[in-house]
Amino acid sequence: MTSSTPRPRPPEVARVTSQAAELLEVLWGRASTAPVSPSQLRVLFILEHNEGINLRTLADALGSTPPSTSRLCDRLQAVGFVERRAAASRRELQLHLSRRGESFLVGLRSRRETALQSVLEQMPAAQRSALLRGLEGFCATAAAQIHDDDTFDARTA
Repeated sequence: MTSSTPRPRPPEVARVTSQAAELLEVLWGRASTAPVSPSQLRVLFILEHNEGINLRTLADALGSTPPSTSRLCDRLQAVGFVERRAAASRRELQLHLSRRGESFLVGLRSRRETALQSVLEQMPAAQRSALLRGLEGFCATAAAQIHDDDTFDARTA
């Protein structure tokens, strides 16, 4: 027996996913990111996954300029979230997330998960299960695409 429910097309799913992302931003906005701005938070996330990158690589990842990125890092270093260390060549600095920066991200994620749990607890179990399966598939596909794009970029650089 076939289902009479039509399968959602990628544009429809993209629209709803975009709406969900916007709602998450509002929900997560209630979990303060102080003392960092959204741009600085992006730096912390990038450093968490790319430990020891240099300023130029970070600027490229942000789609920004090295001077602007340096100022972002100056502010993050001032609050103790980022450390600059000499690289092997000593002409270049590596950027690292400090222990305080790592602790900040752990706390932020905890606050965000708490906010999400209050919404998820109100959903029926079957919808939560479907959401989990869908998000696991989305994350795996997105991570693979990002990895493939990074591999392509590295080969063509």
